[in-house]
Order: sequence, then C-alpha cells, then structure tokens
Amino acid sequence: MTATKITDPPARANLAEQVYATLKAELHDFRWVPGDRFSEGELGQRLGVSRTPVREALFRLRNEGFLEVESKSGWYVRPIDFNRLDQLYDLRIVLELASVDRLVARRDDPPALEALKAVWLVPVAERLDDARTVGALDEAFHATLVDAAGNAEIARVHQDVTERIRIVRRLDFTRPDRIEATYAEHGKILRAVIQRKGDQARLLLKSHIDQSKTEVRKITLHTLHEARQREPKA
Repeated sequence: MTATKITDPPARANLAEQVYATLKAELHDFRWVPGDRFSEGELGQRLGVSRTPVREALFRLRNEGFLEVESKSGWYVRPIDFNRLDQLYDLRIVLELASVDRLVARRDDPPALEALKAVWLVPVAERLDDARTVGALDEAFHATLVDAAGNAEIARVHQDVTERIRIVRRLDFTRPDRIEATYAEHGKILRAVIQRKGDQARLLLKSHIDQSKTEVRKITLHTLHEARQREPKA
C-alpha cells in the first residue's frame, strides 16, 4: 500500500481524529479489504505518528464495526456483513418515510427544499458526474429531507445510519447510469414532496433506497474482487 504521511501533527486529540479520518477514508476507498491484517506499529510508522493516537483511532473504528483485534495476531479488517447492511438500509427507509410524512403534512416548504431544487432539478447538461461529489450530494439530499422534517432524534439516528453504510453507499455512483438514475429519482421524490403527494413520495423514496441497496451489493462484491486482484502476489 502506498505510504500516507500525516504531517504537522496537532494536539493529541486532534491527531487521533486525523488518524481516524485517514484510515476511514482508506477503508471507504477499499485500500483495505476484508481479511487484511496489520499492527499498530506498522500503521504508526506509515503515518508518522506514535502508537497512542493510532490505537485510539483503531478502537473507534472497531466500535463502528469496521475492524477487529485478536490478542495474538493483531488487527484485521472485518468481512462486510451484508445482512447487517440490509438491516441498516431498512432502518433508513423507516426514518426517511417518517420524515417525508412530516414534510408532506406541513403547509409550507422549509427553506432547505429550495436548496435541494437548485441541485437536483437542473437541466441534464448541468448535472455533475464526479462520483465523490455526487455521493456527497446524495447523502446531503437524504439528510436534508430528514432534517427539514424537524425531528432532531430521527435526524440523529439517521446520521448514525449514514455513517455506517457510507463504505458501500458511495460505490453506487461509480457508474454513469447510477448517477443518471439518482438525478431522475431525486427529482421525482422532491417534486412529489413539494406537491404534497404523500403516497407517491413514499413509494418513490422506498423504491429508490431499495434499488440503491441492491446495486451497492452487486458493485461492492465486484469492487472487492478487483481490489483482491490488484494486491501484489507473495
């Protein structure tokens, strides 16, 4: 793996956060794949930091379900639990449908919906095609719908779900056809909400998330296979 250096280290707490962010980004980019093993010392040397912030970051990632540690063999990347991901996607559907119900029941449109219209209800020629950018905008679309509904606890749980599925969710935008589908589906969902067509909005939203869940499973398996093929042979 290409070395990544963390330079100009800040205070200890910030350094641990920086190590955490670096490792999580590498996991999201599948630079680590399930089964990969490593030690705290190896990571510290590669990142140019001591073992303490590395250990703090690793235990944080373990608590989030990405890593595991064994007393004799060290740290390793956990296999992707597709059953758990399916359950998280199902929870996401429940939270977002509840939020759409609250939005449709309002008499006015929250200002946040205007910002969504400026992103998603645009001519085809103005649509973005960068996978990372569209992935971030997709998260923002769904998070904004939930936030605009006005239930802070639903928004908090939804954010936690978003964090846990991000490792596979953004793969949905590595194919042009999936980016096109996302623009089309987001536009339909947004119009249904604005027009107070509750049943239609619910149906469109559930179908959208279900389709994304199916696609990311297929894309993830393919991506993992490609990542394994790129690994240097012993």
